[in-house]
Amino acid sequence: MHYKLQFSPYKRNFKKALKTSHGIWDIREGIILQLTDKTGKIGLGEIAPLSWFGSETLSDALDFCRQLPKEITKETIFSIPDNLPSCKFGFESAWENFQQLQVEEKEELKKPNFYSALLPEGEGALEIWQQLWQEGYGTLKWKIGVDKIQTELEIFQQLVKELPTKINLRLDANGGLNFEEAKQWLEICENLNIIEFIEQPLPVDKFSEMLELSNAYSIPIALDESVANLRKMKQYYQQGWQGIFVIKPAIFGSRRELRNFCKNYSIDAVFSSVFETKIARKAALQLATELQPNLRKNRAFGFGVTHFFDEDKETWQDNL
Repeated sequence: MHYKLQFSPYKRNFKKALKTSHGIWDIREGIILQLTDKTGKIGLGEIAPLSWFGSETLSDALDFCRQLPKEITKETIFSIPDNLPSCKFGFESAWENFQQLQVEEKEELKKPNFYSALLPEGEGALEIWQQLWQEGYGTLKWKIGVDKIQTELEIFQQLVKELPTKINLRLDANGGLNFEEAKQWLEICENLNIIEFIEQPLPVDKFSEMLELSNAYSIPIALDESVANLRKMKQYYQQGWQGIFVIKPAIFGSRRELRNFCKNYSIDAVFSSVFETKIARKAALQLATELQPNLRKNRAFGFGVTHFFDEDKETWQDNL
């Protein structure tokens, strides 16, 4: 079977720039893919790279798409190299449209309590958490490691005081803490029931230290940047990581290989967004829903990020 390939780059502006320990992010860029079979049926996919997180660059992805012929086969799709994980996900997602492998969208995926909503960094969290809580989100995530630790701890104490006790709060450092700061956060969180986990407290080259922290405290630690793709997740699983893995499907690589891993190994994982458009979001959520029963715990999906954009303006359709 041959598929006609069309692709179009896109840009989406954040309502307000997202600040993390990696820096400031104000525009989300990616590529929309369209495969058309001989009957005229269309399969859509999305390449949403995050190079500072460990995926290929947008330029790499565009170069790959441009060198492909105008018609491609299944063999082309399943031979994309591992150093192009976002391309692998995007093309496999588009191909699965034709194969009806995608799981029907479950009713609960339309409910906010199925997701973790991302709060703005700093004091912005104090202004918006109530709105998100009223919308039905039972799990919230807050970025740390962005400002001075004392400033963040003061805001955190205020936030914890205000939040309902039945809420789950995730703290995400994006590798922005040092060992002493990570210990300080873990010690403060140790007796707070609302803390679900701390995500990537240390940089990616500090795995042994994160393993040490994971064993020393009862607050779970999640690896995120450390496991940006399937190869890295396998590596740290084999090195004895029993904590949480954050899986960002859109940059993780092959859907097929991720399925096989989750069905063969018992892991604790959270599926999470990379601020993709609704095309990759739907593909990622369908995969996450399919694999969730294989995981050790049923954790809220980290896809509560749509409030960071005005809307999904799909201007790319004009260019396909």
